[in-house]
Amino acid sequence: MAKKLTIVIDDEELYAAVKAEAARLHRPLRVVVAEALQEWLEIQEDRELLPLVAEARADYEKHGGIEAGEFFRQLEAEQQSRSSAV
Repeated sequence: MAKKLTIVIDDEELYAAVKAEAARLHRPLRVVVAEALQEWLEIQEDRELLPLVAEARADYEKHGGIEAGEFFRQLEAEQQSRSSAV
């Protein structure tokens, strides 16, 4: 269900630039604004994840580990070894 939102843009140059870009792309202004809001929300979510990524990286550096690609190669080799043993 679509919801309505009224946005007041005091910056006339910003409004004109966004409206012109939407027209250039042949897209409704409401779609361009919705996409901008979605991107903003994703950025906020990414910012929340950054400390967790840093923590995981620090743990990896402290305790060691292997790269994901190497892990999956080893896993596949183990599976093939089990399959050929049966």
